[in-house]
Amino acid sequence: MDEFLAAIKSNAEKAGVFKDVKINSLGVLQCAAKDAAEPAWYRIDRTDGKLNVSLVTANRWLSESIEADLMHYGDPIEELIEEELIEQGYKGKALPVQHYRSDDMLYTFRSPLPIKGPDDKNAVQIATQCLLAYEAAFRELGDMGGEGDE
Repeated sequence: MDEFLAAIKSNAEKAGVFKDVKINSLGVLQCAAKDAAEPAWYRIDRTDGKLNVSLVTANRWLSESIEADLMHYGDPIEELIEEELIEQGYKGKALPVQHYRSDDMLYTFRSPLPIKGPDDKNAVQIATQCLLAYEAAFRELGDMGGEGDE
């Protein structure tokens, strides 16, 4: 798992779309949103034995700004992420997206990664594509692009 996360971390840093990229002490890859109006992180982690990609924020207002844009424009987040996955060269199925407030009080958008584990063939490539697709899709929503207070 360490090598898997380190490889994705390297790819995320090369992409240049995140403010900061690190692997925390719990073994979670955390990529700070570059221009969000409030703190938010894109993550790759293992929860309940499954690998996931997610966007998390403690800020209710930021989460609601994303929800408002989704409702206003009428595009399901799954479709927006799928479009960005295609841009990344991803060939798999669309990612389902859960949206909830986690036990640690973070507003969360989360998708299971379409891999069985970190040792799967192309696991690093697929996880990187999903992480970058999440970032590209959410960057355009709400105040994730830093354009608040228009």
